[in-house]
Amino acid sequence: MTTTDAPPTGSDRRYRCALFVDFDNVYIGLRRLDPDAAEAFATDPGHWLSELEQGTDSDGDFSRRFLIRACYLNPSVFSRYRPNFTRAGFQVVDCPSLTQQGKSSADINLVLDAVDALAADTRYEEFVIASADADFTPLALRCRAADRRVTIITSGPAASAYRAVADTVITADDLAELVTSSALAGALSSVLDGSPTDTPAPAGVDVRAADGPAPDAVVPSPTLAADDAEPSTRPARAVTTPAHRAILQRVRSADRPLPLGVVAQVAQKADPTLATTGWGPGGFFAWLTRTVPEVGASSRPPGFVWDPARFGEADLPGAVADTDPTALQQQVVNVTDTPGLSQANYRVLLESLAADLKAHPFERATTSKRVRNACQEAGAAVGRSTVDYVIACVLYGGLELTSAVSATDLAAAWADYVVSLSRGARMELSAGDVAAIRSWVGGGLLDR
Repeated sequence: MTTTDAPPTGSDRRYRCALFVDFDNVYIGLRRLDPDAAEAFATDPGHWLSELEQGTDSDGDFSRRFLIRACYLNPSVFSRYRPNFTRAGFQVVDCPSLTQQGKSSADINLVLDAVDALAADTRYEEFVIASADADFTPLALRCRAADRRVTIITSGPAASAYRAVADTVITADDLAELVTSSALAGALSSVLDGSPTDTPAPAGVDVRAADGPAPDAVVPSPTLAADDAEPSTRPARAVTTPAHRAILQRVRSADRPLPLGVVAQVAQKADPTLATTGWGPGGFFAWLTRTVPEVGASSRPPGFVWDPARFGEADLPGAVADTDPTALQQQVVNVTDTPGLSQANYRVLLESLAADLKAHPFERATTSKRVRNACQEAGAAVGRSTVDYVIACVLYGGLELTSAVSATDLAAAWADYVVSLSRGARMELSAGDVAAIRSWVGGGLLDR
């Protein structure tokens, strides 16, 4: 008889989970981003698995019981890592290459096993898919249609459509930190919170200030400079209300600044009385700055809220900076999440990265911070998350970041990746469109 248990509720919540790991995809993606993290992922799966067993969301703490632990790998390439996963309690499914192109059967085996788990007598409340491959989007949709939570763990840039169907996304940077540092257990366990992805504000939610701060007010954190602190060094603050706790958890687990309307919805879900009592003088923006001063916020339409430990005002999504975007540029920004910098600012970013690589050995975190600082010193509004994203995409595209790499090399690799993202999003690009995109995101360096 099929189990039809309702999802767990209350203070002692425990989720039955099914974990599916596309090893080749995750390992290769991490190796491009951080070789040490890739080795930690492959050699000590028991560590990062135990880190994922505890989580926190707006309703409190919860735990996970991974009833299914399945790892799919190509034994002809990665057989040396097989025993590590076997010792950690994984069922390892060998997926050798079946084509001349070297593609393994991991995808189809993973999907078949996940669909079987959906139909199993045991009800799995959460499906965790470790892969950046957007081919798993239909599987995630099937899981959501069956009223199951979906968590995606990526090891590189993932398509926006793939991320949008997940309840929670663990980014490549989060994964790299998770597998390499046990000190981040508390901070990163809250990333797996099951919070919904960005949705429009519900009807009736007033997110604009009535008589509070100016319409384009920006309220940074009073205790943290944007981009300068690590998540594990955030100053602690006692959680005073359910809404305060829910907002902090949602903002700190987001992989980008969140629209004001989304955060207002989170607050009302945590404290339903806010829907009737209202936000008080100044509307939601003023309430937010009074109640949750740990976050950064801007009421400049449409308004955003962010974690100042990871983002700044330069990271806000939307229009292309300091220039009027063309229709093509705006479409690329909207459908691929390509950072909306101007051509001039892209040139500053790429030249700053090339100069830093000549002066210092590449190290993901410190390189990113130095390049961000160099861009801002040059007067370019480039945020840390933008630098991280460009670096990750260039690495994922196969370019090795050494002192021999020029700004033109970086521009070509980055432009190629943006064009591939655009085509992957089903944009119909003419030869002229491709040239325009390459000229824009390449900072004009490819126009010669």
